[in-house]
Amino acid sequence: MDGNVRRQKIIEQLAQTTKPISASRFAKEFGVSRQIIVGDIALLRAAGEEIIATARGYKHEFPENQKTSKIAVQHTEEQTREELEIITSLGGEVVDVIVEHEIYGELVGGLHIKNQQDVDEFMKNYERSTAGLLSQLTNGIHLHTIRYEEEDVLEQIKSALTSQGILYKDR
Repeated sequence: MDGNVRRQKIIEQLAQTTKPISASRFAKEFGVSRQIIVGDIALLRAAGEEIIATARGYKHEFPENQKTSKIAVQHTEEQTREELEIITSLGGEVVDVIVEHEIYGELVGGLHIKNQQDVDEFMKNYERSTAGLLSQLTNGIHLHTIRYEEEDVLEQIKSALTSQGILYKDR
């Protein structure tokens, strides 16, 4: 299959779903290597396509009708699930996690956690992994970009996180 045709089909498939599609799935479907798909995605991004990479695959970014804000939080490793569940249960999406690193500056990890299934999958992957959370580099202090549709959703999230001692306050 011609690369231009393949890339167009990738765009079409990403536009038809809000769920991530893995490079491996695209590779199998198009009969190419995973690395070819990674290259295709890089070319599409360079051409201006709003494609984001998540731990579960690629997806098209659909920012219309949605607002984003950053919140500062601090919590223990054991409170990770609680934090994610509070945000998603109130209608927020945890877009990413951001920490400040002494050498590298700002480190950003894409999350795109929208619902309980995403929370469960993230926690399962974390528990199986030998990697640590980015927040472990900063004594639990980190930022999240939160995506939401209604202004009151952000206030509800902040209030719920405050009540659980998770929203970061000058201490």
